[in-house]
Amino acid sequence: MEPMNTPQRPGLLTALNRGLKGRCPACGEGKLFWRYLKVEAACPACGHDLAQYPADDGPAYFTILIVGHLIVAPLLLFPFIWQAPVALVLVATLAPLTAATLILLPRIKGAFIGGLYALGVKEKDSAMHTADAAD
Repeated sequence: MEPMNTPQRPGLLTALNRGLKGRCPACGEGKLFWRYLKVEAACPACGHDLAQYPADDGPAYFTILIVGHLIVAPLLLFPFIWQAPVALVLVATLAPLTAATLILLPRIKGAFIGGLYALGVKEKDSAMHTADAAD
């Protein structure tokens, strides 16, 4: 039985939403990042250990997947991609790709960390997935 003053762990959607907003997935108040993609060691509002969630490459993969489907795939539907000079196509496509990636990456990383928090996945759990753990 949990003590009365222990806050309830938020659900998956709440934790994802808090992370998407760049807030602590535990309390929703403290900042998740102290720089562009640098995660705070602990939440300044509630003290929750934010450094324990292994975001690694997951956010980058999801960002590439989303940007590819939102920008690259629709651009292939327009004939100017094949008919225009290469220099024009590069400028017209690289600018929105870069902007979308830089805007989405911290949000997706925050949501990813929120998901890890809600699912209870921590850095120390990585030992379960190594070859040494099977022995």
